[in-house]
Amino acid sequence: MRMVDLIQKKRDGFALSKEEIHFIIEGYTQGTIPDYQMAALAMAIYFRGMDSQETSHLTMAMVQSGETIDLSPIKGIKVDKHSTGGVGDKTSLIVAPLVATVGVPVAKMSGRGLGHTGGTIDKLESIEGFQTELTPEQFFRNVNEIKLALVGQSGNLAPADKKLYALRDVTATVNSIPLIASSIMSKKLASGADAIVLDVKTGSGAFMKKLEDAKALAEAMVSIGKELNRQTIAVISDMNQPLGYEVGNANEVREAIEVLKGEGEAGLTKLCLTIAAYMTVAGQIYPDFDSAYEELDKVLRSGQALETFKRFVQAQGGNPEQIDDPEKLPQASFHVELKAEEDGYVTQIDAEAVGIAAMLLGAGRATKEDTIDHAVGITLRKKVGDPVQKGEVLAVLHSNSEQPAASINRLKQAIVIGKEKVNKLPLIYDVLQ
Repeated sequence: MRMVDLIQKKRDGFALSKEEIHFIIEGYTQGTIPDYQMAALAMAIYFRGMDSQETSHLTMAMVQSGETIDLSPIKGIKVDKHSTGGVGDKTSLIVAPLVATVGVPVAKMSGRGLGHTGGTIDKLESIEGFQTELTPEQFFRNVNEIKLALVGQSGNLAPADKKLYALRDVTATVNSIPLIASSIMSKKLASGADAIVLDVKTGSGAFMKKLEDAKALAEAMVSIGKELNRQTIAVISDMNQPLGYEVGNANEVREAIEVLKGEGEAGLTKLCLTIAAYMTVAGQIYPDFDSAYEELDKVLRSGQALETFKRFVQAQGGNPEQIDDPEKLPQASFHVELKAEEDGYVTQIDAEAVGIAAMLLGAGRATKEDTIDHAVGITLRKKVGDPVQKGEVLAVLHSNSEQPAASINRLKQAIVIGKEKVNKLPLIYDVLQ
């Protein structure tokens, strides 16, 4: 086989076979296929696409390019959850302990954030002493005992994906649905879960800005799951405004604790219950979505899931006192209020702009080398559709510099007030399974 022939085949719109795709991924991972040829193929895929079988073969080839995690020492059906990312997205902090409380084992591998806000690991590291490096024995023991453990992603999970993603990033081929779907699913499958629930975000703060693109990505990932005999469910949810009221790291942990007490913002609570319900049905704890949602709502209100979260934090070296009293989590030195300059209604909160404002405070990373400040962030006081009066507080910037001018300006542009009342934004657009 010659790579040039395979590039030509894809360029001309033909499907690549399983053997051809494995040859490409193996060669690229081992360095026998150079970057310039892989870049040409990525561009051909960008324009010509891939059918569902090709995408599944690509996913499996990337899974097989490195280590796979064997979760057989963990009892029960292992269900993983993945979000395509957004602003204020702290669902993992809520969903994982919630489903663990009712007996679904969650053996989770998470990454750090690169971009406007921190990843799940960055948020958890706001908690004093929290460790994400566990031995396999500790990891398995914690999942068997608490039903929950979370570690940083292994360096050798789907290495082909890591290499290919870096190449796509500099060759303008990131926005290809087969390449995105295979990238996400290869890491999830290599992580060893039996079933996967995906939260695919759409809107201004999401990777997929348009609903039809989010649906196409969700369909591609569910199709990969089916082809590879993994139960896969995709929830398509809104990211046209931040999720919940908090953006940042320590303050997102605080908001997650509020939800786990049964006192959280309604939209965030509903999304977490929806994802958790699908996870528990996949884990064969409840027979159907409606009964799962109802039971999990009771569990949330009872405070049991908060106890699970506390045990999980303690088992990984974190300070449980900060869960009992979230005010002991890192706090910024300055709290700057952004006030409404007119009466009206909130017509728009640009999630991406809020995320960038938080990053400028230090809540995210512009480059991999940047250090995150766990204490900083933004608290929103309004949602789209809410009425406002002149002088009312729209948001609070938690900063470690007295006048964070760049963040204030970005946030001012993000929150739009108009005279006409607008409808509340939908939360969940569709569920594919």
